Amino acid sequence: MGRESETITRTRRELGKRLVTFRSAAGLTQTELAARVRCDRTTLTHMENGRHGGSADLWGMLDTVLAADGMLITPYMGLQAMIGAEQRQLQQAHAVEAQARVTGLRQAHSEGAAEQLLVATQCSELATNEFADDELAAVELARRIMASDVSDETLTRLETAFDDLAMSYPKVLPSILLGRLRHYLAYVAQLVDKKATFSQKRRLLTVAGWLSLLAATVHIDLKQRSAATARLKTAAELARESEHDEIRAWCYETEAWRVLTDGNYLRAMELSQAAQRFAPRGSSALIQSTMQEGRASARLGQLEATYAAVSRVHGYVANLSRPECPEHHYRYDPDKAVAYTATTLAWAGDPAAETYARETITRLAPTGDITTWPRRVASAKLDLALTLLITDQLDEACHATQQALESRRVVPSNHWRAAEVIAAVERKQLPEAKDLKDAYQQLTSST
Repeated sequence: MGRESETITRTRRELGKRLVTFRSAAGLTQTELAARVRCDRTTLTHMENGRHGGSADLWGMLDTVLAADGMLITPYMGLQAMIGAEQRQLQQAHAVEAQARVTGLRQAHSEGAAEQLLVATQCSELATNEFADDELAAVELARRIMASDVSDETLTRLETAFDDLAMSYPKVLPSILLGRLRHYLAYVAQLVDKKATFSQKRRLLTVAGWLSLLAATVHIDLKQRSAATARLKTAAELARESEHDEIRAWCYETEAWRVLTDGNYLRAMELSQAAQRFAPRGSSALIQSTMQEGRASARLGQLEATYAAVSRVHGYVANLSRPECPEHHYRYDPDKAVAYTATTLAWAGDPAAETYARETITRLAPTGDITTWPRRVASAKLDLALTLLITDQLDEACHATQQALESRRVVPSNHWRAAEVIAAVERKQLPEAKDLKDAYQQLTSST
């Protein structure tokens, strides 16, 4: 192809400048950013200078790592559309020129064409015998099976991007995380219709399943019921197609949490048990769905079943090593067991929940700065408050509730947990009830 147009060159440079702006805002050097997105610094330099386009998956990674919320990947996709349109115009011009040359060749070589056709036919007949047919058929089948428009590098970057998104889940606002997920899901949807090998297609369906599952979870956090249902259904279908039992188990577990927050505790227990049947042995899905069963049992007042579930979870994690990225939403770690035990025991009315809640807060929020809390700390504060109300430690209970509300880490799907604590404070006719209700109203009106 010839040189690109000035419009494309200018657009490429503007995109490079935008990348520099987001990198600088994140406080990263080129070397640091290149390491995070797994590319060499030279490539990144060329991209920032507008001399190298980069791939869609690389721009998607940059968009996620720099929290650009689509302001990098979207203009990149627009640039690619411009390049494609320009290339098609050039191809059409070349085609017209080639057709004119073909016409001239046909006129110049009309004599002797019949003789050439006869020779070609004879050669073809010599090449097509039974054995040659079988061999060529086998070669063609292998070629078609291995033909692919989806590179392994693209799939690896998508898998890495999903892990980054799952690790962002505890700290990033659901609305922002959802925007990033939508961009990746849209990109994956484009790849689904492209040629890919069997193994590549399975990897693509698997990462699409994980992305859909996480998107469903975020929709639940935002109380977006219809969208959550659609995403969960898609995730389950993709899990079946890719034969990925852990994703299927997580789909059941996620739906169990949703119906639990709606107050349907019996259905939550049934779904948690279904998740355990699908979950691979020793998997994070098995541990989480077991604890989910315990939480549902606690809400139903079935204390024996509650303690049995908690005991099984502690048995599962007894020899569990701390994962490399414990903040990953779909990787269980000992800290999660402590946090979920606090919730389960608090709902069961067991004062022992206080110890687990305090341990969670100590582990995850050593500085006490509420602006840096992951979501689990806010939940642990509510668990602590609920337990302290039972043991008549009223001042600290109110303070813990106030901190949870002011942290802005209580997502819409957990508002009911805060409301439950405030209702308990009101029943005790504590003077702090009014301030807590005001803080709660500010929280719910801003999310």
